[in-house]
Amino acid sequence: MKKIIIEVGSTVTKVDLFNGETLERMPGITIHFKKNYDKEKKLLEEDINLLIERINELKDITDNIYVCGTSIFRMLKEDELEAFLTDFKNRTNLDFHVISQEQENELTVKGVTRLTNKRLGVMIGGGGSTEIAIYDNGIIESINSSIGVVDVMEKFPDLANDIATTSLEEVMNYIKENLKLPKNKADILVLAGGGHKYFALESGIMYENNTLYEDINAPIMMSIENRIKDTKRYFENISLDEIRNRVEDPKWWFATRAMCAFALVIAEEIEAKYIIPTDIAMAYGLINE
Repeated sequence: MKKIIIEVGSTVTKVDLFNGETLERMPGITIHFKKNYDKEKKLLEEDINLLIERINELKDITDNIYVCGTSIFRMLKEDELEAFLTDFKNRTNLDFHVISQEQENELTVKGVTRLTNKRLGVMIGGGGSTEIAIYDNGIIESINSSIGVVDVMEKFPDLANDIATTSLEEVMNYIKENLKLPKNKADILVLAGGGHKYFALESGIMYENNTLYEDINAPIMMSIENRIKDTKRYFENISLDEIRNRVEDPKWWFATRAMCAFALVIAEEIEAKYIIPTDIAMAYGLINE
């Protein structure tokens, strides 16, 4: 039986189709919920309409749809959230589930580790939050912070320019000052919760086949040395305009430099030797919901 799982974040809404055996990532949508909320102090009607329109279109595939929200939806005032949930239910006939940071962490780590028993660090980056887990036959440490890439972009808006003028080091220092970091270490950092594999494949950074473990959803990796070198290149030399002009979702690339800086801060803290970028999100843990 088909099931669609929709994860609505502060910036990116991810859509996964489960056919009874495997998950398939479908085209998502970029909606700047947090950025616009910070500016207008409310959820914008046009943002809500865009989300509801997309969800109702998906009913042509199946009515079995699970919708959940993270980050910005956890931050809404009680009356704001209640009004949104009621409006959403009335216009879609679906429930909207607000997922806690702890749930998001656990569900995503479950997907990341389903095919490996290696000790891993897992970063789940979002627009308004960041979750970090250290996994070793179970989650042995879990750290959640209410800071994400949108917060960094508000501090350093030039990161969305063709070439950034703020240095990688300055951005990383800002993140270190505001992000809660784990005490445990791991040789491998898996990037999850968003389009990290997609970014690696399209951005022009270096990668190689994942030789650490087999997972069709984690096919590539890079050494920490190469990731540091290429992140500096992504800030200083790689044209973001060139990328946006050739991809189908140019808005998605808005905060990619900020996300790269988060990855390096966490990799440095846990002393990772390798980074594995994936597109694995909560859907793997939500299949049976």
